[in-house]
Amino acid sequence: MQRRALGAATAALGLAALAGCSGTTAGDGTTDDDTLTVFAAASLSGAFEEIGTAFEAAHAPARVEFSYAGSSDLVSQIEAGAPADVLATADERTMATLAEASLTAAEPVAFATNTLRIVTAPGNPLGITGLPDLTGEDVNAVVCAPQVPCGAATEIVLSEAGVDLRPVSEEHSVTDVLGKVTSGEADAGLVYVTDALSAGEKVAVVEFPESASAVNVYPIAPVAGPGAGDSGADSGGGSGGTAALADAFIEFVTGPEGQEVLADHGFEQP
Repeated sequence: MQRRALGAATAALGLAALAGCSGTTAGDGTTDDDTLTVFAAASLSGAFEEIGTAFEAAHAPARVEFSYAGSSDLVSQIEAGAPADVLATADERTMATLAEASLTAAEPVAFATNTLRIVTAPGNPLGITGLPDLTGEDVNAVVCAPQVPCGAATEIVLSEAGVDLRPVSEEHSVTDVLGKVTSGEADAGLVYVTDALSAGEKVAVVEFPESASAVNVYPIAPVAGPGAGDSGADSGGGSGGTAALADAFIEFVTGPEGQEVLADHGFEQP
């Protein structure tokens, strides 16, 4: 089932606000109450696209629209009033920022964990074996910025290894780090296990023992307040229908089918 663009979903939500309590009907027969807007960490994109398709099949005529970015960017967008019904972040610290602003409609639930790996060009031409090798003069390394979950984890593992890394750039999402390596703009980067797996033969993967010191726990929660799908309600994530759909999506992600998809993409259980 082909999903509509996020911009179209946002427009539908705006029309619903003008129409009052009645849902706006789209050309395919769905209403704004059938459309769930999910903001998710960039590292979840592969798994959540698959989960979204399965969820739509099980909850017709529901539609799921995803917006992927670095977790801190997603929280900033919601705080600024962006329409979202569900948020899934790559660490608990970032989710706590939204909860402290009273913008979660329920207690966040942990649903997955992830750890870091070094990725290089295929064949690992520079012979990188661990974090210390990233400091070599001939190595252009790229990492996530400290304010995003993968960057915070990077700081922990580098500290654990006693490595003072001077990266050539700091990116705002882990997928941007991976892109720098796969495009040849960087020799090596620190990404999640799941991103390394998704890249397949485009990268070589190097494990390092310090990764165990930074295990990122992924939480998910319904969004409340200005960022909810009802354009400014102060209680609950969206209208009654959307709020129920948000709860159903979270249950699906944390349930057996969602967990199986996440495991296939390299995530571990919390």
